[in-house]
Amino acid sequence: MTIAAILHRVHTKAPPARAFTLFTEHMSRWWPKGQTPGRSHVDVVVEPVVGGRWFERDAEGLETRWGTVLDWAPPQRLLLGWQLNTQFKYDPDLLTEVELTFAPAADGGTLVTLEHRDLERFGVDAEEMAGKIGRGWPERLADFAAYETAQS
Repeated sequence: MTIAAILHRVHTKAPPARAFTLFTEHMSRWWPKGQTPGRSHVDVVVEPVVGGRWFERDAEGLETRWGTVLDWAPPQRLLLGWQLNTQFKYDPDLLTEVELTFAPAADGGTLVTLEHRDLERFGVDAEEMAGKIGRGWPERLADFAAYETAQS
């Protein structure tokens, strides 16, 4: 079974280096924090190195891992390993790829392209999960674009 990759783009006014920085270093400012019963997440972190972690941290310092940094190539490319299963729980044996590219736009801004691929790795629930992820990514990129605009 093959599931088509999720592909979404957003334009920002910031040049690529600034857009990359706002996306990676300021993720906790634009990404909605998760709500786990009894815990409210206050930070979202992408460690800036290949092999780094991608995770949420709550007010008490407890971390909920989302995945791994597979490639860190500022300001052009970020490749994240999504390791959340169909229940959105961390699974070290699951890996789908989320590739982000930051390309210069003619107006001096940036075209941010996101591709989430290898969705068939979710197994029997792959189509349902692809639908959920396919609805979520446009919202997250819109959140990022709104944050970037507010920083201009």
